[in-house]
Amino acid sequence: MIQSNRCLVLGAILGIVIACWAWIVPMALDMQGNMSGSSAWMMTNNWDSVHRLLLCSMWIVMMIGMMLPSAAIAVLGSVPSKTAEIGRNYAHRTGLAFMAGYIAVWSAFSVLAFFIQRYLDSAKILTPMMEIRSDPLNMILLAVTGVYQFTPLKRACLRSCQCLTANSSHSGFRGGLRNGINCLGCCWALMLLLFVGGVMNLWWIVGLTIFVFFEKMASPGWQRICIIALPAVGSGAWIISMRVRR
Repeated sequence: MIQSNRCLVLGAILGIVIACWAWIVPMALDMQGNMSGSSAWMMTNNWDSVHRLLLCSMWIVMMIGMMLPSAAIAVLGSVPSKTAEIGRNYAHRTGLAFMAGYIAVWSAFSVLAFFIQRYLDSAKILTPMMEIRSDPLNMILLAVTGVYQFTPLKRACLRSCQCLTANSSHSGFRGGLRNGINCLGCCWALMLLLFVGGVMNLWWIVGLTIFVFFEKMASPGWQRICIIALPAVGSGAWIISMRVRR
């Protein structure tokens, strides 16, 4: 029964992630083309409530698609493992509630990112591909992200969001909120790099998703390598992309 409940929760995770990427990938590819398909709504000059809702939804979907895979083991770990503690319907509900709490945190961050994007766009700082035009500002964001990788807060949040063994105080919706907050403390700076490489740059999105997943899953030795390598790799990727555009 425990395994079947975990399979049910895993199926929900896969379904949500696949649905998110099924929207992200076509939209990102269309933005690199003539923007006549799934991203055509972004070409509007009239950002009414419908277009704002679509943009905010895009951020929520993108954050869930990027971050939920790295939390899959924590979500599965929130399913009670002691038969005496669970009923047939309780175990998978606990896991789904944990996932809902995690998603709620990143949805809140998505709303904040939406307002940041709208501000940058109104200030004429973003390109049509949703990249920051200002090279100094890009350098500042890369520097902030690189420095943050070495801070005690980053390391503490990374250790906390890697705590995969659930108990009565770390399960359910509240447990998901706690894990999501730790994950946000670990990865918020990385997500701001979307404005450097392009909010809908598919390769940049995939690269950040893989990095976050590897950083959480890797051993401490490999994590230190990730922390040291990120500033160099991020700066190099940005410089290369700048030369390609020119």
